[in-house]
Amino acid sequence: MTRIRPFAPADLEACYAISLATGFEGGDAAHLYRDPKLMGHIYVAPYALLEPTLALVVEDGDGVAGFAVGTAETVPWEQRLEREWWPSLRERYADPADTPADERTADQRRTFMIHHPARTPSDVTARYPAHLHMNLLPRTQRQGVGSKLLGIWLETVGRRAVHAGVNRANVGGARFWAARGFEELPVPGRTLWMGREASR
Repeated sequence: MTRIRPFAPADLEACYAISLATGFEGGDAAHLYRDPKLMGHIYVAPYALLEPTLALVVEDGDGVAGFAVGTAETVPWEQRLEREWWPSLRERYADPADTPADERTADQRRTFMIHHPARTPSDVTARYPAHLHMNLLPRTQRQGVGSKLLGIWLETVGRRAVHAGVNRANVGGARFWAARGFEELPVPGRTLWMGREASR
């Protein structure tokens, strides 16, 4: 039986593992990384630890199988990460800025994001201030779990316009968001930004 519940500190390691297992265009990224926690350092751990009231997990008979995390206000959140999250990671990981971008390993690309996080475009945050990340292991996909998880998260964050960022190569992910009322935003770049109005 699958259930959705609030994140608990004991779930953190499983969430790290899920972030890696779904981190390559929606599929497993374990073969790309020497450090298995780099994905989670960026996409799940700061939310789960700093914004736990907006962190949900999916649990089935085999354990934690998915999560939804996010924030109600993206701009203050990115400022908070600069104060409370990135500094300790920057002490642990060397800045790979001296390595040309096209020569960086997957680990170095994520480490560069830790040292030089890209801000969400203002065209996105002005209209859709909230955002979330949602990841499900294959065993819980295509069963309605994602829709239910998204619905509960949206109820938890309140009546907020929300956006999600998707790698343009992740066609399945983009299709998921589009089917749930998220519209593609005309912002160029590798990330496909999608937004959903609060009234939906």
